[in-house]
Amino acid sequence: MDIKNLFDLSGKVAVVTGGGDGIGKGCCEILAAAGASVVVSDISADKAKAVADGIVAAGGKAISMVCNVLEDADLVKLIDTTVKTFGTVNILVNNAGLGGGGRENPFKIDMNYVDRIYRINVFAPLRLSQLAVPGMGKSGYGSIVNITSMSSIDKEANMCVYSSSKAALNHLAANLAYDFGPYGVRINNVGPGATKTAALASILTPELQEKMLKHTPINRLGEVSDIAQAVLFFASPASAWISGQVIFVNGGGNQTLD
Repeated sequence: MDIKNLFDLSGKVAVVTGGGDGIGKGCCEILAAAGASVVVSDISADKAKAVADGIVAAGGKAISMVCNVLEDADLVKLIDTTVKTFGTVNILVNNAGLGGGGRENPFKIDMNYVDRIYRINVFAPLRLSQLAVPGMGKSGYGSIVNITSMSSIDKEANMCVYSSSKAALNHLAANLAYDFGPYGVRINNVGPGATKTAALASILTPELQEKMLKHTPINRLGEVSDIAQAVLFFASPASAWISGQVIFVNGGGNQTLD
């Protein structure tokens, strides 16, 4: 066994949704560093281009694309353009997501909001997988990684829609492992704990950080690189016989705060 090649993605092609910042950006950068050609997709053209340009400047291969995961035409175009540009899709990272932010009063939830959360967090990953898997099978290598959440297993007030959407994403991967396995395609989920992103920084107070650390045995907040490294593991040959699983990258803790 050549240990050095376990994480080598040379010759592979990766698509990352929500790749313009935060965890998505970290995933794009680490996959490119491992040798993959990366398609950085994001709803923001400027953010996607900045990440792709940074990868190219560092000696990697990347292009950027605008993709609104609520629009089926954008999802189809994302996969089609990737295949036209690089020949195939080997790795799909479904990172784009929408959070509830603890504002989901169950007595006042608008069903349009529920529809939007589920379309972004569940239906888009399913649709992109549907589009990508046949080509992955023909290429001889395929790995799908969905970004889920600690909320998918924790119980929290005013989070019923978001949490249930991420729980659905977990079960989606577990079931699709059976469907995609015959194509030679694996599908797994990575569930971040409290991770230092711009989204967290916008709500983080000293009091909230103290509560988060109280529930985290490894006494620090997560770095984007912590999450990206788990994604690399699932994307790489190092996890060749793992499918339908969830890894929670959370410092050993949970997200329920008292």
